[in-house]
Amino acid sequence: MAKIEVCNIKREFHSSRTKEVVLALNGICLEANEGEFATLVGPSGCGKSTLLKIMAGLESKDNGYVLLDGQEIIGPSWKRGMLFQDFALPPWKTVKENIELGPKFRGISKKERGELSNHLIQVVGLKGFENRYPYELSGGMKQRCALARTLANDPEVLLLDEPFASVDAQTRELLQEELLKIWGEELPTSKRKLVIFVTHSIDEAVFLSDVVFAMTARPGEIKEVFRNPLERPRDMRLKSTKPFLDAKDFLWGCIKDEVLKAMTQGF
Repeated sequence: MAKIEVCNIKREFHSSRTKEVVLALNGICLEANEGEFATLVGPSGCGKSTLLKIMAGLESKDNGYVLLDGQEIIGPSWKRGMLFQDFALPPWKTVKENIELGPKFRGISKKERGELSNHLIQVVGLKGFENRYPYELSGGMKQRCALARTLANDPEVLLLDEPFASVDAQTRELLQEELLKIWGEELPTSKRKLVIFVTHSIDEAVFLSDVVFAMTARPGEIKEVFRNPLERPRDMRLKSTKPFLDAKDFLWGCIKDEVLKAMTQGF
């Protein structure tokens, strides 16, 4: 049985001003398995982030259902950790306090929270910045703090919405490698969490993923399911190899026409 099953999801948005109805998602179906790194890639406006929020229980749907371990998702839960591209770190809390926020709400003791946050600070490479506030951190450091905060709840599924979109290109490359290490790509599949990742970058999708769901322009549908043949573990040297470039070319061929179509829609 798939860890997450998405069946016939439809989502419409209604404009109160123009009375226009926009069909964002049209019958989305997909399955993602335990321990996989799955990615949604497609043109702007195709509904990738909307679909991720529906999986998180943060967005309503007009039709269909999403199952986690066979149980329908009907609202937010700590079992599904959501990481946004804008970090969403309360600016009045330090790195350590941000990481401990979820466990505190769940009633975890102060001692356990402290041990957990110290461990995660080490894991994401923020040792020495425990007492810094978000405004004192670089973009990459903020995103690592946000990732640690998401991991602190020990979710069964990580939902990552373009988490590296707001950092510079060099930092983005480094964070891709760091994410794979934190995820535990060298561990057996049964020891890893399911990750569902949203990106516009084909390069990023190929480098990170086991499976890529290529989406159409609005209304979003699944156009192609690409099972990535590249072996793990991976590092940046992979990006100059022929198998990597072939995979990129294949995915670009899947969505090029969709990107052009999205441009005519004005995103």
